[in-house]
Amino acid sequence: MAKEQKTKEQKIGQVSHYYNKISVGIIKLTDTLKVGDEIHIKGHTTDLTQKVESIEVNHQSVDEAKKGDVIGVKVSDHVREDDEVFKSVEKS
Repeated sequence: MAKEQKTKEQKIGQVSHYYNKISVGIIKLTDTLKVGDEIHIKGHTTDLTQKVESIEVNHQSVDEAKKGDVIGVKVSDHVREDDEVFKSVEKS
């Protein structure tokens, strides 16, 4: 029998701005985030889950961002200021 993979969500930041024309959310991080991580953005009218394809810090592409960084992430749907950002993490 296959072992079920369980994940939980950990809050890693908050959306501070959204650029509609380029579909980029600006997120202030309270924890680390890497390209390939799955994020869940939740807000009053937002409920979006997606894999992080790219991260930019100061208009430079990076593979990983750390606590305190303000990053740009390409998002597949509209996100709003003050939406909370969660990262899926494996339960140990």
